[in-house]
Amino acid sequence: MLVSVALVATALVAVGLALVGRSTETLPVADGAGPAPAPSAGGTPERQTLRDLMPPGVRIGTAADGRGLSLDPAYRALLGTEFNAMTAENAMKWRSLEPLPGVHAWAGADQLVEFAQQHGQAVYGHTLVWHSDVPKWVSPDWPAERVRAVLQEHVTTVVSRYRGRVWAWDVVNEVLDEDGRLRDTIWLRKLGPGYVADAFRWAHAADPAARLFINDYGVEGRTRKADALLRLVRDLRRAGVPVDGVGFQSHLRWDQSPRDLVGNLRRFAQLGVSVAITELDVRVALPASPQKLEQQAVLYRRVLRACLAVPACVSFTVWGFTDARSWIPGYHRGYGAACLFDSGLAPKPAHNALMDELRRQASRGGVVPGPD
Repeated sequence: MLVSVALVATALVAVGLALVGRSTETLPVADGAGPAPAPSAGGTPERQTLRDLMPPGVRIGTAADGRGLSLDPAYRALLGTEFNAMTAENAMKWRSLEPLPGVHAWAGADQLVEFAQQHGQAVYGHTLVWHSDVPKWVSPDWPAERVRAVLQEHVTTVVSRYRGRVWAWDVVNEVLDEDGRLRDTIWLRKLGPGYVADAFRWAHAADPAARLFINDYGVEGRTRKADALLRLVRDLRRAGVPVDGVGFQSHLRWDQSPRDLVGNLRRFAQLGVSVAITELDVRVALPASPQKLEQQAVLYRRVLRACLAVPACVSFTVWGFTDARSWIPGYHRGYGAACLFDSGLAPKPAHNALMDELRRQASRGGVVPGPD
């Protein structure tokens, strides 16, 4: 929809007023990054974007697909104009970065960071310690001392390389099982539960300015797993571990909404940490229908509204922005159409719902009525 210059100016003034009551944390981008370039294809002057309307203090991000970034000009254009933050979908995972011991493949991660610098975007690093995507050469048969040394070297090397160019890291990812206990991984078996604290301390030593997050799924609403994560974060912070934030992955179904999303985010924020929506997508049962896509849009709006209702929420990230490159069909059989843009990069009702919610927020000074 065409928006007049006057309306844009009015909206931006109102967004400025929304700063009242919200975190005033600055929004660093990569060192040397200048202002974002003028919008091009996928973000023309006639069409506002999400980054145009996002209130101060909150980043709007997406996971970036390496092949799309390398091979698809339309994908790159939309990525660069619609969002002011990005997460490496796969390029910063350990298996991608170090396929052989001591042999690093930095090209994909470097490309993403350089793209972000060129487009005035912050980079969210994903992920340092995970039970998945561990290189095959890391052996569960090694003694604990060797496992610890290799893990510490990995964390230190990666964070040091991007020091000052990555604003936040998922330091430990998916550390809990569904029942709330620490997940049975090589790290837990070899190093004990203290590996979580160690990973945060190693990352902090490598880049004291980076914001350090613990990230998990199934914790968006009030669940047993969310209760366990709350206790874990509380205990880590009481022990002086530099946990700065909690990431809520939010891989959701179109017909299921998290219970008490706003209240859940608030109780984590009360621990003194930032919170972030880190991997949001909303999958629908195929075939997608207009009714399902409208329900999907409602849920996207609800999650955005919850983030904006909590001053400690510092970023809102979707896990990929186009159905053409979504991970959902390959992982959740019978589901798809999970993203804000369709396979042809046309905005879907979910994107329109986010834009509408941001305009509504701006028009009333950022005040969010009631719970989600």
